[in-house]
Amino acid sequence: MTTTTVVSNVRRSHVARPVVAGVLTLAIFGLILRRVPFPALTAALHDADYRMFLALMIPNTLFYFAWDTLVLTVVIGWFHGPVPYRDLLPVRASSYVVGFFNTNLGRGALAAYLCRRLRAPFLELGSTVIFLVLTEYTQLVLWSMLGLIGFRAEVTRSLLAVAAGVAVFWITLRVVLVPRTWALLRTFRLATLAQYVEIVALRAPMFFVSLCLHYYAAHAFGIHIPFVQMLTFLPVIFMLAALPVTVAHLGTTQAAWIFFFSQYAPAPRLLAFSLAAHLVFASTRALLGVLWLPAAYIDLVRLEPDTTVAG
Repeated sequence: MTTTTVVSNVRRSHVARPVVAGVLTLAIFGLILRRVPFPALTAALHDADYRMFLALMIPNTLFYFAWDTLVLTVVIGWFHGPVPYRDLLPVRASSYVVGFFNTNLGRGALAAYLCRRLRAPFLELGSTVIFLVLTEYTQLVLWSMLGLIGFRAEVTRSLLAVAAGVAVFWITLRVVLVPRTWALLRTFRLATLAQYVEIVALRAPMFFVSLCLHYYAAHAFGIHIPFVQMLTFLPVIFMLAALPVTVAHLGTTQAAWIFFFSQYAPAPRLLAFSLAAHLVFASTRALLGVLWLPAAYIDLVRLEPDTTVAG
């Protein structure tokens, strides 16, 4: 295969992905709006208590940002060397701006900045970013399993299959892939069992705070979901929301809220709440990124380019 062919294929892929994501997003919302008439949705949005809602959901995003940066600081310190927490605040916030449009591009931007900041190979920093993503998914699965202890339903059988799949994935990763000397697996190779446990535990407050605030914020839309059910299925919704398959992560999240919680609230209210929660979380993170972007840019231009950091 020639270089021209490779470049052409890459360009087609870059064009096709947004188109596919857009079509999928429209298709999901088309199916949702067949069940939820638009007037019912607007009525649910109109009747919500936005003072209560914003008083809970904006602090949720601020806490997420602060704790997410703490997790990043700890993991970078483990595998690449210490970086002050305050120095990582601008880049963590700025990556949210890029991630608003493309999740994977946001993660790549974070790895690229750290590559310049730490004078480390890009693929090694990429390994750490992937480590953060996978341990986040793992802790969400563990939270969901905790909810299963106090709640049983037919739909939860699929969650048990997800948990089994995660266990098989980690075993395969540790036994088959990690022993290889690939730079993209460096962090997984260096991480001890204690560090795996510690990072999952360190992430726990992020989800627990979000769980509690979502539970009470739903009341602003007249939605009252039992706490144990929220504990069981909200992690699944968060995992679906993280999948980079739709535009701005819309559609999958709203469909999941209706699917898991339709027995506790009317579909129009669930759709209204999920849209409002998604908008506040995404826009608040993007605003934080915009506010921190000048500081991140100034920090970045101060770093002299180093040709030795290529992966």
